[in-house]
Amino acid sequence: MLNLLSMITISDEQFEQLINESMDELPQQYIKGLKNVAITYDDEPTPEQREKLKLTCHQTLYGLYEGIPLTRRGASYSFVLPDKITLFKLPMLFASGSVGELKKQVKHTLWHEIAHYYGLDHDRIHYLEGKHTR
Repeated sequence: MLNLLSMITISDEQFEQLINESMDELPQQYIKGLKNVAITYDDEPTPEQREKLKLTCHQTLYGLYEGIPLTRRGASYSFVLPDKITLFKLPMLFASGSVGELKKQVKHTLWHEIAHYYGLDHDRIHYLEGKHTR
């Protein structure tokens, strides 16, 4: 069971700063390649997002990419709303024991969701992450 008293606290402004720092630290060719993408954060996923992903009450979500990946866009892709990457603050706070751990989780989650924008599925993302940690 989670101990809410041991959860670190951070303001929305500080969380946004961690996102900005993470964006600066990620490979810039992928950041500069983001077109028509809004990167935002929320405290936690909405009930609609959880339902759409078929998450149970025991499953945690740190981030979510919503949109049409680059690999699935055709010639008729125009006049569409921006894709959206949302990072969820509270689940990351619950999982982090320090601001350093939180920043690492923010950066990892952001990278993961950006990979979805480029059309990578979970298997490919995990494979590439494994290659870079060896």
